[in-house]
Amino acid sequence: MDKSQREILLGSIFVLISTISFSAKSVFAKLAYQELNDAVTILFLRMGLALPFFLVVILKNSNKKYKLTLRDKFKILFLGIIGYYLASLFDFWGLEYIPAGMERVILFIYPTLVVLLASFLYKRNPTKKQVIALIITYSGILFIFVKEKFWINQDVFIGGSLVFLSAFCYSIYLLGSEKLIFKMGSSKYTAYALSISGVCIILHFSFTRDFSILKTLSNRIYYLGLLMAIISTVIPTFLLTQGIKRIGSTQSAILGTLGPVSTILLGYYLLNEKIGFAEIFGTCLILLGVLLVSLESKGRAKENSLFERS
Repeated sequence: MDKSQREILLGSIFVLISTISFSAKSVFAKLAYQELNDAVTILFLRMGLALPFFLVVILKNSNKKYKLTLRDKFKILFLGIIGYYLASLFDFWGLEYIPAGMERVILFIYPTLVVLLASFLYKRNPTKKQVIALIITYSGILFIFVKEKFWINQDVFIGGSLVFLSAFCYSIYLLGSEKLIFKMGSSKYTAYALSISGVCIILHFSFTRDFSILKTLSNRIYYLGLLMAIISTVIPTFLLTQGIKRIGSTQSAILGTLGPVSTILLGYYLLNEKIGFAEIFGTCLILLGVLLVSLESKGRAKENSLFERS
C-alpha cells in the first residue's frame, strides 16, 4: 500500500468515525432526557465541557495573524451564534418531542437547504438534477410525516419543525462561512464558531436556570454530558476536518450518508425506537436526494464547506 492509498484509507476511517460519533449525539441526548427533560441544561453540559478544548485550539493559534476585517469579525460572531448556538438549541428542543432517528433524518437535509438559500440569496439557480434531488428529499420527509399523522400528532409537528429550523440555521452558517474558512482554515474557524456557541449557551443557562440545579444532577447525566462533549463534539469535529483534507468533501459526503442510518440503528438498540417500512422508505428517499444534491454541488461549493455538522 503506497502513501496515497494509506492517506485515502486513513481519511475514510476519520470520516466514518466522525459520522458515527456525530450521530450518537441524538441518542446520548435522548438517554439524558429519560432523567432530565431540559434541553438547555443538557446542552449547557455538552458545550460547557467541550468549550475548553476549542479554547485551547484558539490559544495555540493565537500567534497566527489572519487578515480579518472588522466586518469579518462581526460575521464570525453572527455565524457562531446562528450556526451552532441557535442550531443546537432548536435541535435539542426538537429532540424533546421526536425520536432520535427522525431527528437525524430531518437534520440531514441541510445540504438541500444550502442549495435553496444559495438560489435565493446569490442567484445560483439549481440545476435540473438538483431540482429532482430536492423533490426526492422532501418527498421522503413528507412520507414520514404523513405516516406519523403530523396533523393530529402535535409532538411530531413541533419537534419536526424545531429540527427543521436547526437545519435551516446551520445552512445559513455554511453559506456565510465559505470565505472565512478560506482565510482561517477549517479547524481554526470551527473552533472560534463553537467557542462563541459555548459562551452563548453558558449565558443562556445563567439567565434562565439556577446554577444550584447542577448540584442535583446525577452522575449519569454528567457522564452523558461528557460523552456528548468529547465523543459527539470535540473528536468528530477535528476528525472530519482531517478526513476531508485527505479524501475531499464529495467522498466525505458519501460516507456521511451513514450518519442517519447509524442514529436509527443506535436508537433501535439503545432507545427501543421503532423501525418500520415508512421510516426505512422515507429515510432512503432523503438519503438519495441529499446525496444527489451533494454530488451535483461539488463544482459549486468550496472544499470543506458542506459536511462539518455537529
